[in-house]
Amino acid sequence: MQNKYDVIILGGGLAGLTLSIQLKRTNPGITILVLERRESDASTAAHKVGESTVELGSHYLREVLDLKEYLEEFELPKHGLRFFFPSETKDEISSRVELGPRERLPTPSHQLDRGTLENFLAKKTQELGTHFLLGSTVKNVDILPEGHVVTYHKDGQPVTLNCRWVADATGRGSFMKRKLDFHKPMEHHVNAVWWRLKGVIDVDDWSENTEWRSYLKPGLRLLSTVHFMDKGYWLWVIPLGSKNTSIGIVADPAVHPFDTFNKYEKALEWLKTNEPRGYKMLEPQTENLLDFKILKHYAHHTGRLYCAEERWGVTGEAGAFLDPLYSPGTDFIAMNNSWLSDLIIRDLRGEEISGRADVYEQSHLRLVDNWIPVYQNKYLLMGKTQIMVVKIFWDWATYWSVPTLLFTNRAFTNLALLKELFSSAKSLGRKFGELNKSMQNLFLDWAPYDTEIFSERYIDPYDLQYMRDFQIDLDTKYEPAELLEKVASNMKILEQVAAAIFRLVSAHVKGTPVNLQVDPYKICLNAGSPVMEPVIEDAENIDASISREVDKMWFYTKKEFA
Repeated sequence: MQNKYDVIILGGGLAGLTLSIQLKRTNPGITILVLERRESDASTAAHKVGESTVELGSHYLREVLDLKEYLEEFELPKHGLRFFFPSETKDEISSRVELGPRERLPTPSHQLDRGTLENFLAKKTQELGTHFLLGSTVKNVDILPEGHVVTYHKDGQPVTLNCRWVADATGRGSFMKRKLDFHKPMEHHVNAVWWRLKGVIDVDDWSENTEWRSYLKPGLRLLSTVHFMDKGYWLWVIPLGSKNTSIGIVADPAVHPFDTFNKYEKALEWLKTNEPRGYKMLEPQTENLLDFKILKHYAHHTGRLYCAEERWGVTGEAGAFLDPLYSPGTDFIAMNNSWLSDLIIRDLRGEEISGRADVYEQSHLRLVDNWIPVYQNKYLLMGKTQIMVVKIFWDWATYWSVPTLLFTNRAFTNLALLKELFSSAKSLGRKFGELNKSMQNLFLDWAPYDTEIFSERYIDPYDLQYMRDFQIDLDTKYEPAELLEKVASNMKILEQVAAAIFRLVSAHVKGTPVNLQVDPYKICLNAGSPVMEPVIEDAENIDASISREVDKMWFYTKKEFA
């Protein structure tokens, strides 16, 4: 092993290993050392956060890292995200409103067996020339202008090496964040526990209702990331390629105190109370329990991500982590690694990267800030079916139409595009964040008025044409100017969708006209709000086709305001 490297990566989990592969694929001659604390290969189905991917992260793994063949041979295909909302008889799953795709979505995603995947990635990066060292605990990093000094312990003995760049992928250990003190608080206090059971658990077996089972082709519910929701919590059921099953409870302590489910026996009692069908199906599997893990107050932010002058960066959970809902962990690794690897490669080529690093860091932090409202205070809405159906479709639409489309078109490392998207107050990227925040606030304002419990309904994102269009378009490759035009077009659709949703909500809650002109950036249910006026400046013109699509999400009767 050599004494000096271009890059030393602290941590050999998913974030660190994928970063090393991305760097090697871009510049095969780059010298990389990955220091990993664990003593041996990861166990099969390693018990880690991040067993499910969605479109952006899957594109990164399949296309950017060229892991398509591996994923299709060794990991399970994923049949989207699937949600079950509360009904009067939660003991019968077929009575619950179900949201999810009936047919396979065109853009692939996967359920990840993390032990299998990380062992493959470790082997792959070593084949590419990376030095990968197990049993290595990082003790110190001296950031020096002439080259950094990294000290780690191996077999109880200190070892010191030099490098030009340090990349922190230590996960929640957040080595550089603690060393340089750039922690940033995040007001999202939610807890999680999860465990794995040996064997395959298929939620199709949770009901004898043959009509309900016939809604989907056999095996498709099994391949979904399944969520059961009610006030303050969601329960996941995820199949793994090792033929084991991951089960998790994620809950707001304001509704479900952590000490009511933070041990396996308590978690079963919690299921018995909150998800009785889940309890009946999972409790008999106790003899197949493989492990149990807790994570308290898991959400965290960061004040820094990339420093060009000192040549360091953080990636994965060493930076920011929001929430496991919608499976965004691999998405953020994908974006994070793409920014960091681009900076490293350009610096090693002799480019000046200070301005670029600032743009990347501000874009990344703004993206995190724009994502926070998706989760903040929203666990209190999870027992409200109508709100959650509209919210989930809104969250998917925004995710597919802007950030995922930008990523699949490699826009996040196009400096001109980033400046165009985020530089001015009226730029598309900033408008996107403002529009999403406006809608997320509407969901909270709506909560006191959404009181009905619905049952025996099925709704598919592909029931809505604009949702289909957003999904299918992820495979389209655009030139930069065309991409900006497409994002602008998608933003117009999102504005129309937001306005149409508000018209339905306001008519239901306030009795306002269904043809109310609405400014989607100012929507509010408070009396006297500008959106309650008959005509307002810059109001969106009503698009009848979008209104008809949004109507499909609406469960309440419209007769009182038709």
